[in-house]
Amino acid sequence: MYVPPTPTSLRLPNSSHRSDISTATSASTATFVTALVFNAIVFGAELAAFTILRPWFKAIYEPRTYVPPPSKRVLSLGRSLFLWPIGVFKADYRDIIRTNGLDAYFFVRFLRMMTKILLPIWFFSWVILMPVNSVNTFVGNDDGLDRFTFGNIEPTKQKRYAAHLILVYFFTAWILYNIRREMKSFVLKRQQFLVSPAYAKTTQANTLLVTGIPTKYLSTEALYNTFNDLPGGVKKVWINRNLKELPDIYDRRLAACNKLESAETSLLKTAANLRLAAIKKAKKSGNVADLEAAQSLDVVSVPRDQRPQHRLGWIPFVGEKVDTIEWCRSEIRICTELLAEGRSIIENDGLGVRDRSDDPIDKDSIEGDTDEERRKGKKKREGLKSYPPINSAFITFNNQIAAHLAKQSLTHHEPYRMSGKYIEVAPEDVIWSNLSLNPYERKIRIALSWAATAALIIFWAIPVAFVGIVSNVYGLCARTSWLAWLCKLPKVVVGIIAGILPPVLLAVLMMLLPIVLRLFARFEGIPKRNGVELSLMTRFFIFLVVHSFFVVTVSSGIIKALPGIINNPTSVPSLLAENLPGASTFFLTYIVLQGLSVVAAGFLQIVPLIIYYVKLFILGSTPRSVHGIKFGLSSVDWGTTFPNITLLVVITLGYSIISPIINGLACATFFGFYMVYKYLFLWVYDQPSTSDTGGLFFPKAIQHVFVGLYVQQVCLAALFFLARNQNKDPSAIPEGALMIVLIVLTAGSHAIINNSYGPLLKLLPLSIKDRTWANQPPATEPAPSTDNKNRVSVLEEPVPEKNQGGACSQPLQPKSIDEYGFAHPAVSRPQRTVWLPKDMLGLAEEEERACKDAGVDASYENAHMNEKGNVDISGGPPDEFDEE
Repeated sequence: MYVPPTPTSLRLPNSSHRSDISTATSASTATFVTALVFNAIVFGAELAAFTILRPWFKAIYEPRTYVPPPSKRVLSLGRSLFLWPIGVFKADYRDIIRTNGLDAYFFVRFLRMMTKILLPIWFFSWVILMPVNSVNTFVGNDDGLDRFTFGNIEPTKQKRYAAHLILVYFFTAWILYNIRREMKSFVLKRQQFLVSPAYAKTTQANTLLVTGIPTKYLSTEALYNTFNDLPGGVKKVWINRNLKELPDIYDRRLAACNKLESAETSLLKTAANLRLAAIKKAKKSGNVADLEAAQSLDVVSVPRDQRPQHRLGWIPFVGEKVDTIEWCRSEIRICTELLAEGRSIIENDGLGVRDRSDDPIDKDSIEGDTDEERRKGKKKREGLKSYPPINSAFITFNNQIAAHLAKQSLTHHEPYRMSGKYIEVAPEDVIWSNLSLNPYERKIRIALSWAATAALIIFWAIPVAFVGIVSNVYGLCARTSWLAWLCKLPKVVVGIIAGILPPVLLAVLMMLLPIVLRLFARFEGIPKRNGVELSLMTRFFIFLVVHSFFVVTVSSGIIKALPGIINNPTSVPSLLAENLPGASTFFLTYIVLQGLSVVAAGFLQIVPLIIYYVKLFILGSTPRSVHGIKFGLSSVDWGTTFPNITLLVVITLGYSIISPIINGLACATFFGFYMVYKYLFLWVYDQPSTSDTGGLFFPKAIQHVFVGLYVQQVCLAALFFLARNQNKDPSAIPEGALMIVLIVLTAGSHAIINNSYGPLLKLLPLSIKDRTWANQPPATEPAPSTDNKNRVSVLEEPVPEKNQGGACSQPLQPKSIDEYGFAHPAVSRPQRTVWLPKDMLGLAEEEERACKDAGVDASYENAHMNEKGNVDISGGPPDEFDEE
């Protein structure tokens, strides 16, 4: 869990405390040294534990060697205790594209880029700036780490500022050069990935989502005619519908399947326990006949009162008690019948295809009808169930380049109509509830979403301040009479309130923050989950920069300068210029924490290790839950992971000239992150390919690097303008003016990079159309029939008949998820197979037959239960798609 940096508490000097700036400085330096030693010890201990545990816990430390499909597996690091660092270092980070896609690859490449950028900056800043800041110059009582900061240059030696000015120009040019190279490489790598045969032939690569479609174009024929002139033409049109109750019914059936799996497994486990109890009793009696009888099926039949039961309704302990297995079978069958009815209405041409209740009535057909007859006819039409289209559709093209051309084209002649277009859409990544928004509603939602985000960022200080107040409970007791009772509580309770409760509350707040920001992004109306993550990345980054950088920097600097400001208010500018660099000590400590403890924790994975076995023993009650625990690999949320890294970039660049010691620490930290994430994405993590953006988080991260550059240059310009000589006169105006020039040059380079590479980030150009994938449709392929102009593809799911000797009529399973296309799961997916474990008593076969007799598909394939009732698996679920 990420908790942002907060300034360390500094005791202000007063009559009863002999504290001054030098004392605070010494304390800060001592704090840094203590943090460095402590984190180094933690780093060594965690890496030692990882080295020892790694060969013995393959499920935690190398699951990608056996869990993914063969094409995505990697070779093991081996069982040697001490050679794994060499194996990780030599591993080709480009192999991450094969194992985890472009998002993971460019994340690791970003870490590699920052390491490469900071390496020469580290060298030159330590060789040049640290002596410039510390040799034969001493301001006030600065010692320790503050001797190496910008603020340690004496007023009589401010010609040394030239070194800072020259190096900031050099560092900026070096950073811009690397950004340009990386953006060029990004575009090339992304285009190579998009046109690669393995990706280009997928439905995801050739489909366009269009939103805001006017009613006139809500038909297969109209959309076909609109887009069919593009190269290769249209392959299929999927018009989205208002499915009303069908998604809820689908969710009901899925929940009933989960409940039935748990109940069936519980029943089999109860039977196994009864058998063990009967055997134990027979052995105790010494009767051979009783022992043989105890091992027979009849003896272990589960009594009715020991079968799984539950109460209906949402209120606990209230409601009718029913047999869980019988109720779930009935619930699944009812839901299947309701889904089949809805799918039949959608599939058949008529009212189910399009809501015709408001259509204009043909004059010839109503000639002679009375007003009463016309009213009755309209009422009858309104009473029929229908699932009308909503204003969005998925259009799959025969040629990949056609989808990209359609995205760039101006589709409609009216404002905002058919303007929302999205490519690289995967069915699993779609947010179905956001497909029906009209363009104007979407604009309003965007404004409200960002207004809420701004308000959250501004007013976040209120709950954080409350946490800080709670931590000072003794002060509250002394100053506030109505809270004096708190100090009368037992010391243990007061200690918990003051010492344990605040960090827990702060951790909870920081855990809730990304959830709230993600909800704001989703409320905006973004129809793709990876689009929500892209939006969250921006929102979360803004929050972190404001609260974890600016607030901490200003508050630390002001606290340090506060005694001087109180004694001489007119000296505010010079005191801030002198003391703001001293605030870097806290960030040095934070960088050390990230580079040592956090990196080592990434290797050790102690929390996943504990949770894995806790879940396996506590939650591994059904074959599906065991499969999820053993074969469900971890993944990262880019919307929160990337901003935490780019915050380090902003901190490092912001203080790279002011406090150059940070450069070496940051370079080592980014190298540590590069190593740990290369290891994680090659051997541990598994990012879903359906949520991959093709690396689009990387250009956003580059924008965050520019934020760091601007912060660095603005702060340095302010420090130059605030600098005063021994006569209290401005002494670095030329340097400040040249910093303004550098800001302008940086902004110009920023604009050039955005303008030159911006159009190439998402779309494929025509110049490589000969390398894109193209499906060759039949030469005589006709246009869609107007009789089926609004029909969407649904999977016909025959309703299984009861009592047919165990026969359960299930539709043929598609060979891959792509065959479902972009039909909503409620109108395309069959009933999920109820997965049972095969037991030693043969009860699983009976339960499977009973399920099929009740019209529920069930199977005990690849799952078994031992004589003690423990469940294990030998393969995937029976309805899982095989991926080669």
